Amino acid sequence: MPANGAMLRIARQRKGFQQTEAAARLGIDQSLLSRIENGFVEPRDEVVLRAETAYELPKSFFFLTDPVYGAPVSVHPMWRRKADVTVREMDAIVAELNIRIMHLRRFLDGAEYAHANDLPRLDIEDYGDPEHIAALVRAHWKVPRGPIKDLTLLVERAGVLVSHSQLAGAAVSGVTFATPGLPPLIVLNSEQPADRLRFTLAHELGHLVMHRFPSPTMEEEANVFASALLMPASDIRPYFVGRRVDLALLAALKPEWKVAMQALLMRASSLNLVTKNQAQYLWKQISARRLRLREPPELDFEPERPTVVATMLRVHLDALGYSRKEVAQLLHTRENGLTEFYDAPDPAETPKPKFTIMR
Repeated sequence: MPANGAMLRIARQRKGFQQTEAAARLGIDQSLLSRIENGFVEPRDEVVLRAETAYELPKSFFFLTDPVYGAPVSVHPMWRRKADVTVREMDAIVAELNIRIMHLRRFLDGAEYAHANDLPRLDIEDYGDPEHIAALVRAHWKVPRGPIKDLTLLVERAGVLVSHSQLAGAAVSGVTFATPGLPPLIVLNSEQPADRLRFTLAHELGHLVMHRFPSPTMEEEANVFASALLMPASDIRPYFVGRRVDLALLAALKPEWKVAMQALLMRASSLNLVTKNQAQYLWKQISARRLRLREPPELDFEPERPTVVATMLRVHLDALGYSRKEVAQLLHTRENGLTEFYDAPDPAETPKPKFTIMR
């Protein structure tokens, strides 16, 4: 069986190489590499051998026949902050997502993830109001009133897989990847502070719940959903009514609600809990103190840690008796490449998702 040109492309894009650079590393012309990646020419054995070194992947990776997916709904064509993201970065992120899906498919062949809740699908075309949809999701999951203690845990209990990644260093906060036959995957940019991680996760959850197809308003709808999910109107209103709304109040509420001061101000504005003039004054203060990009570090809290994907690795190492070398072979990666995708949690410190061993 010849090597798969699509896997050579995925490997190249994951490393962030342009075709000209990759062709030089492989010792061939760019035109030939283009034809190989598009399936018109079978790569010679020496090209595959050079690819092992250039792309830091084992030979077996290039013979995989897994389907390769393009950019998902929540990335294309309305990628947030798209102007700051290069084509190379976008290619690298989509390549990473494909590789993660390949890994998950193999992990789930050995251990089935049993989740306690399900993910409601409430199309925006049918329900119309993201605020109402967020309330329905909280009710469906039986979330208590007030702040959500651990949103990542809630999402994982509904069968959605969550991972953290540097996302090729791009200005992308998160991305949702849903493929046939597998649980949906949300990948969050690990370079964000904990409050933005939570809001981004809620935003991406909004896409999964509300959007089957892209639309010009989907990003704003997901933002409204995220705000309502994390700060329900009836629950957050008493924290503002009858109180002086200033930066000190926003700072005091941030650790309790686990959202950014700016998210709290936007929510208060949307609920008419501050006047337009008050909001403008507070935004000027936030800008003057340079808080838009980085809020006071003393208000930081520990980020939520996804557990399910990392536990899949732990199940194979502990319950199924794989060595790290064997897991790397299963995933068609190098052993030292496991740390690029997985940070296995300490079993004593994390909740234990339920897995059924497949034999």
